[in-house]
Amino acid sequence: MEKKKFIFILNSSFDKPDNAAGALQLASNMKAFDVELDFFLINEGVLLAKKGFAESITWQKKNGFSPIADLLKTLIEDFGVKFYVCASCVKPYGLDGAELIKNAEPKPGSFLGELLMERQSVSF
Repeated sequence: MEKKKFIFILNSSFDKPDNAAGALQLASNMKAFDVELDFFLINEGVLLAKKGFAESITWQKKNGFSPIADLLKTLIEDFGVKFYVCASCVKPYGLDGAELIKNAEPKPGSFLGELLMERQSVSF
């Protein structure tokens, strides 16, 4: 059976922390089944790629989700998930010259288009 591939498109962070946590939690659960998945961060979601930013999000309402910083750490360190950052969002969201988390790199929207041609998308 062919291994399934997914791209999670995440466009929130501090503005909707429960959405961000839900996406990261689902991805962590899916990785336990050895699926291939990565993230494409857009809009406010790109801020999660800034080193130290996830640790500042402490106002999640749903207790069922792990903290965003912990989920990011698990996805990166335990599962090697990549976080592609929308290149058009880098400057408007103040990431130009900022230190990014491990496994994060800016990519253009056309790269997301390529990923969508070969993967199933999950949007949050």
